Amino acid sequence: MARYSRASVLRFGAVTAVVVAVAVLPLLIADRYTLKVFTLVGIQALVVIGLALLFGYAGQISLGHAAFYGIGAYVSVWLVRSAGMPWFVGPLGAVAVATVAGLILAIPTMRLKGHYLAMATLGFGEIMAVLFVEAKAVTGGPDGLSGISFPTIGSWVLRGPAENYWLVWAVVGVVLLLAGNLVRSRPGRALRALHASESGARACGIDVGRAKIAVFALSAGLAGLAGSLYAHFIGFISPSSFGLQASVLFVAMVVLGGMGSLGGAVLGAALLTMLEFPGVLLPGLPRQVSDIVTDWQPDIYGLTLIFVMLFLPAGLAGLGRSLVGGRGRRGDGGAPASGADVVAPEGKGA
Repeated sequence: MARYSRASVLRFGAVTAVVVAVAVLPLLIADRYTLKVFTLVGIQALVVIGLALLFGYAGQISLGHAAFYGIGAYVSVWLVRSAGMPWFVGPLGAVAVATVAGLILAIPTMRLKGHYLAMATLGFGEIMAVLFVEAKAVTGGPDGLSGISFPTIGSWVLRGPAENYWLVWAVVGVVLLLAGNLVRSRPGRALRALHASESGARACGIDVGRAKIAVFALSAGLAGLAGSLYAHFIGFISPSSFGLQASVLFVAMVVLGGMGSLGGAVLGAALLTMLEFPGVLLPGLPRQVSDIVTDWQPDIYGLTLIFVMLFLPAGLAGLGRSLVGGRGRRGDGGAPASGADVVAPEGKGA
């Protein structure tokens, strides 16, 4: 009989408890506002999962992911409202166009790394921010677009907060499952080797350029999917939602949750998203305190990042592993994979 470590049992129990809690939450909470906040958490978690693959696993920084988020939102709205397509075509088109945009950006920048790549993606984000304002025929300009239709499945219109919540978190669950399988597979080990050392990964036979382009495009596609869900859930979008501040916030979520941990990325997304809504994060919080937290949000984000970098370099995921005594591999937030792990035949590697 197989034996399981204490850490594995605790991890399985924690994951099961979280899945059950997420599934039944709308049955326990009647407040529509709270459900909408948790739905927004799921939408932003999709962006952060993609960014975790890019930043946490492959070691490629991006300060322009809000641009892909916006591309997905505007493409989906245009397809559904202007082109008259069924709703499900909107998210599919958003993923496709955002992925292509990621490829277009990744191909000329694949030789860049570190702050050079950060500056390139920052420039792309700023260009798209200007384009979102100027392309008034598609984006509505600085006034944005309102009256966006709700998601529909056949003849079923998802108007209620609970329905939108289940839709978004069902998508998050599927994406998490696929991303988890990816990081435990051979391509995932290649990404971890790329993060550890590009020259070492190249010496082991990994096509570094191809890996960089693929993970960037995948990450951009997930941001586009999140943008589509955001547009049809909120019902209103404007360029102000897809600027530099959003890109920095997405990176902060990854860092807070723990680079190299998909679950940690979702947790970081949850905490920093709900920080915008202090009354949901801390029920019963006095209105005066809530207003202070809202006014000082940028400073709280900055202080949080400083605290994490100084005292929790592995993020919340690393803190959780230390509490349960589990070490794990890089796929669970542990040590990076070596080149030998990547090039070894299946069954003999990591």
